[in-house]
Amino acid sequence: MKQLLQNMRDGKAEVADVPVPVVRRGMALVRTATSLVSAGTERMVVEFAEKNLLEKARSRPDLVRQVLEKARREGLVSTLQAAFNRLDQSMALGYSSAGVIVEVGEGMEGFAPGDRVACAGGGYAVHAEYAVVPKNLLVKLPDNVDFESAAFTTLGAIALHGFRLTHPQVGERIAIIGLGLLGLLSVGLARAAGCQVFGVDLSPERVDLAKRMGAHAAVLRPDAESAGLAFTAGQGFDAVLICADARSSDPVTLAGTLARDRAHVVAVGAVGLDLPRKLYYEKELTFLVSRSYGPGRYDPSYEERGQDYPIGYVRWTEGRNLQAVVDLMAGGLLDVHPLISHRIPIEQGAEAYALITGKRKESFLGVLLTYPQAPEETPARRVELRPPVPAAQDQPGIGVLGAGNYALATFLPAIQRVGGVRLEGIASASGLTARHAAKKYGFRFATSQEEEILGAPEIQAVVILTRHNHHARQTLQALRAGKAVYCEKPLALTLEELDEIERALQNEDLPLLMVGFNRRFAPLAQRMKARLEGRAEPLAAHYRINAGYLPANHWTQDPAVGGGRILGEACHFVDFLTFLVGTPPVSVEARYLPDGGRYHGDNALLTLTFADGSLGTVSYLANGDRAMPKERVEVFCAGTALVLDDFTRLEVYRGNRREEVRAGGQDKGHAAAWQAFLTALKSGGTPPIPYEQLLSVSRWMIEVSRR
Repeated sequence: MKQLLQNMRDGKAEVADVPVPVVRRGMALVRTATSLVSAGTERMVVEFAEKNLLEKARSRPDLVRQVLEKARREGLVSTLQAAFNRLDQSMALGYSSAGVIVEVGEGMEGFAPGDRVACAGGGYAVHAEYAVVPKNLLVKLPDNVDFESAAFTTLGAIALHGFRLTHPQVGERIAIIGLGLLGLLSVGLARAAGCQVFGVDLSPERVDLAKRMGAHAAVLRPDAESAGLAFTAGQGFDAVLICADARSSDPVTLAGTLARDRAHVVAVGAVGLDLPRKLYYEKELTFLVSRSYGPGRYDPSYEERGQDYPIGYVRWTEGRNLQAVVDLMAGGLLDVHPLISHRIPIEQGAEAYALITGKRKESFLGVLLTYPQAPEETPARRVELRPPVPAAQDQPGIGVLGAGNYALATFLPAIQRVGGVRLEGIASASGLTARHAAKKYGFRFATSQEEEILGAPEIQAVVILTRHNHHARQTLQALRAGKAVYCEKPLALTLEELDEIERALQNEDLPLLMVGFNRRFAPLAQRMKARLEGRAEPLAAHYRINAGYLPANHWTQDPAVGGGRILGEACHFVDFLTFLVGTPPVSVEARYLPDGGRYHGDNALLTLTFADGSLGTVSYLANGDRAMPKERVEVFCAGTALVLDDFTRLEVYRGNRREEVRAGGQDKGHAAAWQAFLTALKSGGTPPIPYEQLLSVSRWMIEVSRR
């Protein structure tokens, strides 16, 4: 399919061939008919992308601080690699579209293939021939609402939510400052609600258009104060909507001047927010910044998982606002056709960005992208990027499932550095990230279907880098398909999943399995282990992790998706102590700090005991400060003390002497772990991590994370 993308590093927009995304639970696959380009939001993103690195840094000092903090913790080289990797990704823009449903996922009651719908949501209603959109961000279209009108639904909902925040009453006087798309839609909505509407803008053309949209009066900015006084008979406006897009705070000052005593002022557009205190104090004005298109926005439970809010408690959610806009269009109370200035075919989509950023010297307003309407019998979920390479015995074919940030920033670079393989295919549900990874790292094809990887005869090994809830299922499918598996941790989220994998591994003919416990392969970890070889007594080890805070809505905190941070990440550190001792623990006990309404079971002390009497403790803490290095391991045994500091430095204390070994930068063993797997795969040797240890650590972590 064709999709319009924006490269965040060089600012270039392109229309690329991308695999059609896979429909997911609670979502629908929509064939797009029309999408609306946001002259505000998308222009800001495009203009940021077009800046050079210095200009980007000056415009986002908050991101610069994050990069500097990361560099202090992890080193300059790895930090720059991560930053450039983020910038190198292509961003899918667009959040307002309309089309026809071609497929629905599980749990999509109320929608069916063939339904005409309006679509909303950044990352969902994108500028692409096909899009996967969640249930609560879809609205069915009546027959009398065409796709071009429906493409304005999301922007209309943004305007409607801002309008609702003023608590309007029939007959009230509403001033609207800024008559771009949001302002003109607000004019139409306020007029439909029975209000007296007054518009203000810098452009004579927009002033005239506001009158066509139903404004009772509209004036240029220099005439606003005097005309506003006349319009309200000197009383001032009951509410003022600021829909302008300006760095200046003049719209805020003007709003205060136009407003009556104790009126509501709502900022819908992006403007300067320096409030003149005297003006706002004397009138005791209520000032609000409107957040997108209503309650539910930015709530994963509402948007991604389809959990609606009870209507008795939240009357106007973002979904109900979308429906209200469509209803107004269907009833003839809101006509957006006068707002359409351009229709651009998706194949020429980059021209839309040239238009809204001023490179094309044309006036514009509503810029629509149009899409072919002849339906494909089978949407293409695979894109070939280069011809096949003849198979070589010493270069196994590799397929990858998952193309998220970890894959792009950490693991795929490690595969590339080690070499010695044929990069065949990579899959992601969205298709877009797979296409980006395939192009960047040289895979032969990108796909949105995991079956393309699992069923490909030219692929001998599968790397699983998906979210945690997919690991066990994909591991079993790959092993049963006769492919070796490198699965990122954790291996499974439930004991039932782990039992099934353990039963499968009892088949001696099953291919190689390895879990991404990479820290045991780090160069300094290997040196630490070597200092403990031949020990004649038990050891005591303490692993402290300054993990940092993650909010409750992060996917790793979801028990059904990420399994929680103790299972999802702390397994690394239990495995590391298992590696140092050389045998699995015979017991693991966990104690948790109270969450206090802020944390999510991610402050824990784990105590490990081993058969030889060794003891280990893991302190996994989310309540620290990120300025402190993340990881520190201390080991005491037979007159020797070892300290591994964040995989950058190893200190050895023995015989009243101190020795220090530095790694030349942080190295947590990703490349070495992959090399070990690859060596075992090519030679048919023993698994790099004994299955006994791999399964034991996985089992203990599932047990202790079930609080």
